[in-house]
Amino acid sequence: MDNRTNTIAGWTLAACGLALGLSIVGGMAFHGERPEKMGYAIEGVEAEGGAGGEAAAVPIATLLPTADVAKGAEVFKKCAACHTVTQGGANGIGPNLYGTLGEGIGQGKGGYAFSDALKGVGGNWDFDKMNAWLTSPRKFAAGTKMTFAGLGNAQDRANVIAYLNSQGSNLPLPAAPAAGAAPAAGKEPATAGAKDAVANGDATNNLANTGTPASGAPSVDPNAAKEGAKAGK
Repeated sequence: MDNRTNTIAGWTLAACGLALGLSIVGGMAFHGERPEKMGYAIEGVEAEGGAGGEAAAVPIATLLPTADVAKGAEVFKKCAACHTVTQGGANGIGPNLYGTLGEGIGQGKGGYAFSDALKGVGGNWDFDKMNAWLTSPRKFAAGTKMTFAGLGNAQDRANVIAYLNSQGSNLPLPAAPAAGAAPAAGKEPATAGAKDAVANGDATNNLANTGTPASGAPSVDPNAAKEGAKAGK
């Protein structure tokens, strides 16, 4: 009786061990991950890459002509905890932003202590630089003190930039890029290829007329020579 019990217990332990082993191997072979491309959209799940991951970014110059200053003022409320934008406003956690567009980057603003990262960018705040800054401050100036992650929506950025421009800067808006202004670099117009085809065809057709006779005595057919000799007699 004891031997039978031990045998059953042994087989039971062996089966448990086998099941555990198969479970581990199956978990390694069929581990679950988020796929690179979702089969269908899930609301509330943000695409990887964040705000700065816009694959086909729209030039800010195309959005500014239709930007809404009032909507920009609403979006700017996200910034009001750190910035003022009124003329003569005091610096806070961030600098006062009145008249910022057109000014030097990381300069002025009543002696505000800008980070070395931002001061090292150089140049002036234009529309493109402001757009890049609002998209991702950390990418624009690695090491900046600004903790704001950025605005992922391009239209929101255009509206905020239009609002900031109306607060003491009033720079003329940049011209929108023309649609299909020029062919891509390295590509030739189709007519050029057609001309090359015609030129190559002409060259092929004229090969028979461009041969150069070989130097030396011409070859003579022996039979023809005999016939010529008879005719001469």
